[in-house]
Amino acid sequence: MRAIATSLAMLLFTVSLAQAEVKTKTIEYRVGDKTFDGYLAYDDSVEGPRPGIVVFHEWWGLNEYAKERTRMLAEQGYVAFAADMYGDGQFVEHPKDAGAMAGKVRTNVDEWQKRAVVALDILKAQPQCDPKKLAAIGYCFGGSTALQLGYTGADLDAIATFHAALPTPTEEQAKAIKAEVLVCNGADDSFISQESIEAFQEKLKDANVSLNFVNFPGAVHSFTVEDAGKHNNPGMQYNKAADEKSWDLLMALLKKDLGENK
Repeated sequence: MRAIATSLAMLLFTVSLAQAEVKTKTIEYRVGDKTFDGYLAYDDSVEGPRPGIVVFHEWWGLNEYAKERTRMLAEQGYVAFAADMYGDGQFVEHPKDAGAMAGKVRTNVDEWQKRAVVALDILKAQPQCDPKKLAAIGYCFGGSTALQLGYTGADLDAIATFHAALPTPTEEQAKAIKAEVLVCNGADDSFISQESIEAFQEKLKDANVSLNFVNFPGAVHSFTVEDAGKHNNPGMQYNKAADEKSWDLLMALLKKDLGENK
């Protein structure tokens, strides 16, 4: 009898695991005359709408790293949508190509912000998403994009950036930010100037934006990316401690500003 009970318990446990599964799908959408392919992830065992998070990719484009972070958020009970900021879901491997693609987007701030706003709208339109509980996060170029979205006055509860450039907002843009902001920065990141950090902090302080700026000692650019060292650039390296701590800070921020998600 005990053996039968144990087997039944194992069967129920297995069924439970099978039912709790992260679902993913590609969503094609348009911004102007250009086509984009975003990536949606959610846990289908979570009932009803839940907080939504838009994820903005690094300068490489919508690659596997961005998708993995999106799935990680879904595993925590959120519905997450990885935006496509370049079009057609494309991504590149060489820094020169990535710099060119990101630079092209940065040169037209209106279009940059428009692409971010449309991506948020796509997320809000999903049946799994509670449009009243929203956040935006981003890595590298994507962190800058999350900030640009905040500068539009988007209805976000939280914004988090990781090893990102910090575009200085105008006074009006800073005042438009509705979200609490978390910046996770590598203290030894040579790509991000101290001058840009100070200008960014001053503008948000003047606008009374809630900002948690965290410097991680010993961390350089791309500190959350496990294979960052493959580019043989000492300024781009993974830092396990900074990666894990910054993720914990993100989880705490989301729980505080979006509430319980499952």
